[in-house]
Amino acid sequence: MSQNRPPKGGSGQEVRAAAARALVPVLTDRGSLAGLDEHSVIARDRSLLKELCYGTCRRLPRLEALANSLLKQPFKKRDSDIHALLLVGIYQLLYMRIPAHAAVGETAGAARLLGKEWATRVLNGCLRRLQREADELQAAVDRDESVALEHPPWLLNALRTAWPEQWRAIAEANNEPGPMTLRVNQHHNDREAYLQQLTKQGLSGHLCLHAPDGITLDAPCDVSILPGFEDGHVSVQDEAAQLSAALLGPVLAPRPGAHVLDACCAPGGKTAHLLEQFDIALTAIDSDNQRLGRVDDTLNRLGLTAELQHADATQKDWWSGMPFDAILLDAPCSGTGVIRRHPDIKKLRRKDDIRQLAKLQRQLLDNLWSLLRPGGTLLYATCSVLPEENAEQIDAFLARTPNAKVTTPHDVAWGEPSGQGRQLFPAQSSHDGFFYARLEKRTA
Repeated sequence: MSQNRPPKGGSGQEVRAAAARALVPVLTDRGSLAGLDEHSVIARDRSLLKELCYGTCRRLPRLEALANSLLKQPFKKRDSDIHALLLVGIYQLLYMRIPAHAAVGETAGAARLLGKEWATRVLNGCLRRLQREADELQAAVDRDESVALEHPPWLLNALRTAWPEQWRAIAEANNEPGPMTLRVNQHHNDREAYLQQLTKQGLSGHLCLHAPDGITLDAPCDVSILPGFEDGHVSVQDEAAQLSAALLGPVLAPRPGAHVLDACCAPGGKTAHLLEQFDIALTAIDSDNQRLGRVDDTLNRLGLTAELQHADATQKDWWSGMPFDAILLDAPCSGTGVIRRHPDIKKLRRKDDIRQLAKLQRQLLDNLWSLLRPGGTLLYATCSVLPEENAEQIDAFLARTPNAKVTTPHDVAWGEPSGQGRQLFPAQSSHDGFFYARLEKRTA
């Protein structure tokens, strides 16, 4: 079959079958959307495939509740692909501007492409019932607050406990797609001039409030149409993530040639930003060799150089023995501040994971602190909004580390104080959720 010819069953059915296949690993806890193959469908359907997969995960708790209301009995485990199709169909009817007849007919018909023609009648019946009884069914499931706010109960309770005033706004922000934010490479242009280039290209956006190199686009676009992207003039990076360079600026700007470590560096956005901003000798390590390859690709596009090492930051066997002047620890975390970009977190993350992640963060802090020279600075960062990984983690570190001094700034306009650090919450049309704490190693 020619790659350019629509697959048997029509591209409408094929893209829905592809979405179901991609969602099965998420629904069965065997994988994530990180492996989504957009090229499994013809070019014109790739944006639809991504919307069906990411949108279904974003609304998953509510879609699951509605599916349970529509089914007389759950599908068998071997039919998780049909269950995924039902979720995709519900998502289209309630959240997309696809004509109802197409949402129902193409979704039900996609079961044939999965080799399960028997399911077409079941899917057709469920989706048509949803059409008829949408208001009643939604009102019934929304009596459960975790369903109405589309978060697993454990996470909603954790947000409410940690942030009694902000938890609802956090949940609502998690349920909307995050904006596309750019980081302008100051070696090529300032962001005001680059914004003018975007305008000439027919793209609109606005300057970020807090990140001095940032521009947030009014609507996402393919990077291929960004002026100078292939030549390293601009990168895609959230505003909150860009703040790491600003926080390390007072330490690195006066020290040409500073010896800097970016631990847990993949996919390399912060690595590149530091190299764009400062004259430093940077070592970047990550325990995932495949993701380290993405760092290398990013640096090559930008024309930047760093020493990349496949290494475990909880160990010292990779270290040369030369202390670092500054260390950026962007620690592995729950990702609860970036759920809107990785909505499968709602299904894949568990309450017990937080304790294990906090243990790993503790090991990373203790090991990396020993690699820092006296007078040096460690910047701790996560894309989490949970105190156990953030403020509580830093409080515990300070309690067992007498030579650590807090230097987190209090005179910044972003975030709010949280223990000895600053916490940003995900904000619609603005930055992701992030936590920062800056620590200096006492000289005596």
